[in-house]
Amino acid sequence: MAEMDANIPYSLNSKKVAEATRSLLKERGVKVEEIAELVMILQKKYYPNLTMEECMQNVDAVLSKREVQNAVLTGIQLDKLAEEGKLISPLQEMLANDEGLYGVDEVLAFSIVNVYGSIGFTNYGYIDKLKPGVLERLNDKTDGDVHTFLDDIVGAVAAAASSRIAHRKQAERELELYGTTEELPKD
Repeated sequence: MAEMDANIPYSLNSKKVAEATRSLLKERGVKVEEIAELVMILQKKYYPNLTMEECMQNVDAVLSKREVQNAVLTGIQLDKLAEEGKLISPLQEMLANDEGLYGVDEVLAFSIVNVYGSIGFTNYGYIDKLKPGVLERLNDKTDGDVHTFLDDIVGAVAAAASSRIAHRKQAERELELYGTTEELPKD
């Protein structure tokens, strides 16, 4: 292994971070397709011709963002440590029981939602309240797995992908109607 030059600042290979993110999601039983299904739930009403392929592409785009990867890695690691009983008390008990007053999991999810603007907050709130599909499974506390962070992260990725679709569909509409996506001059 090559020796590191002390004068060169630390830099992690982005490909390794992306691979670790996808690997951890898979390890925790979450498939990109399941997140895409949540996106479809959020957007089908507004875009009846939306395809699962488009939903998957948008989930992939969200997961390619470094800030999202950072949140996924951090949240899943905390969930795993809580499963192993390796956190300090009372944090251990709060995470192991997904305590209602513990809101840091939602705060971490907001960092994902925020990547694509404020519409993501309403998407996230809706999907978090409804808890369909994979979110229902992740919230099931009977199997002994801790998903205090993961359920919120998955909901946030779906909300961000939904927001990304909304922004892109609006741009497509403007291009079709006006020939540009730039703001038109006011009359």
